[in-house]
Amino acid sequence: MDCNEYQRAALRTARDVDAPDEFMHLVLGLVGEAGEVAEKVKKLVRDHDSDLDRLDRDDMAAELGDVLWYTAVLASFLGLSLDDVAERNVAKLADRQRRAALGGSGDHR
Repeated sequence: MDCNEYQRAALRTARDVDAPDEFMHLVLGLVGEAGEVAEKVKKLVRDHDSDLDRLDRDDMAAELGDVLWYTAVLASFLGLSLDDVAERNVAKLADRQRRAALGGSGDHR
């Protein structure tokens, strides 16, 4: 499945774009799901000394899927194709790599 195909499938389960406060719903949903990924990692650190062999990969796949869903639907809400978002991100990172600027911080490095 390619990114745009996934985006179209995700949209079949999304609320109507005209739903009240849909933009905020999508942004907060994305942040919440990313937080659930972080929470699972926090518990791995706290309870299992960061032992990646103890990480429940099925749970992580489910949470990452939720992050992907919100990303796809939010991109669509903003008029962006998920393929384009992915391509732009890879190009940005490749440019940073060419300039030896992968480390550090800031969007425009």
